[in-house]
Amino acid sequence: MVAEGPSSPGRRWRISVLAVLSLSCAACVRVNVQGDRAAWAESMSVQSPLRVATYNTSLYADDDGGLVRRLRDGQDQGAKKIAAVLQRVRPDLVLLNEFDYDAAGAAADLFQHAYLEMRQAGGGGALSYRYRYLAPVNTGVQSGLDLDNNGTIGGDGRDRGNDAWGFGLHPGQYGMLVLSRYPIDVAAVRTFQLLKWSAMPGARKPIDPTTGKPWYPADVWSQLRLSSKSHWDVPVHAPQGIVHFLVSHPTPPVFDGPEDRNGARNHDEIRLWSDYISPGDKSWLCDDDGHCGGLPADAAFVIAGDLNNDPADGAGAHEAIVELLEHPRVLRHATPRSEGAAQAGRTGEGNAKHRGSAAHDTGSFGAKVGNLRLDYVLPSQGFTPVASGVFWPPADDADAAIADGSDHRLVWLDLLR
Repeated sequence: MVAEGPSSPGRRWRISVLAVLSLSCAACVRVNVQGDRAAWAESMSVQSPLRVATYNTSLYADDDGGLVRRLRDGQDQGAKKIAAVLQRVRPDLVLLNEFDYDAAGAAADLFQHAYLEMRQAGGGGALSYRYRYLAPVNTGVQSGLDLDNNGTIGGDGRDRGNDAWGFGLHPGQYGMLVLSRYPIDVAAVRTFQLLKWSAMPGARKPIDPTTGKPWYPADVWSQLRLSSKSHWDVPVHAPQGIVHFLVSHPTPPVFDGPEDRNGARNHDEIRLWSDYISPGDKSWLCDDDGHCGGLPADAAFVIAGDLNNDPADGAGAHEAIVELLEHPRVLRHATPRSEGAAQAGRTGEGNAKHRGSAAHDTGSFGAKVGNLRLDYVLPSQGFTPVASGVFWPPADDADAAIADGSDHRLVWLDLLR
């Protein structure tokens, strides 16, 4: 399902006082640790960079239509903070995770018109996107199967959510929304909502450790979908050329049992992108329109989303995200960072044993789990990153008042090509 909104105004650029590097060095990156005050000065380049971002917005509701009701009066405090952050960072192309899907696009309309296009306290002025993409996801869509092996199908609350193709209390919960200043080639979008997990060569089939047998019976395994929400390849006609925006939101590798079914699924949801951008036969990798194969070798792309996997800390099979980060087609660049994350990482029981750099974290998940790097913007080779950041101001900064609209923080990257 695709809809369009009003056109986007020009963006205000401000020069960062941090890490000024020469544009002539293709491998150089300017990093602004706070995330909202950095912009590459227009006078320093012939072409303005493409600012790409990902943001898990926590804009969901437990009841069907609940997000529309939340947003209707324009006064939802969480949505106002999310909009304020977007107004400050002003990405050209952004993925919003955990934004409930509705077929009419009513929630997206409300968020765009009543929040983004209205100046928010702490924001940077009205922000409009002419183009957007939204489509159905697997969360909350009942499978008609006993996916949690509790002996019943469906039911109420979590029991019902556990038997959906992707966990959710109603269809569309925790959906995705892409907003863009530049045209989206809707006819060329590829979605992988229906792709079967068992179709993936070498898929990590969950095993019950008490029996040594597969967790899912054969008839269930053969039907189970890989993507907990969906995987989208959204081609965008940016000034830098066609950019394939590869977006997803893999399931968290927790909330399961010793069979680690969510951990296995998270691994393979991330692996889908590694396979998609790799050469070779991909006859199994078929989109929802029946077209099979991966991304052409010469295509420019940016992978974005809350991938629910930290390279070093927390739950999950870390090799999945490390493989993606180190993929030959993914550009090596300085990891986006923030002063706020570095500060927050120095406290809290959950952070004490973490091995990764606290400054790279993109969300805070309570005293037990601590802070993790879960959100990514990963460009392909051929781009030149010129600035990056995570919107996570220090606790004593005035901007901290708008940064807690979600337990995740917005991650952005400025790219030239």
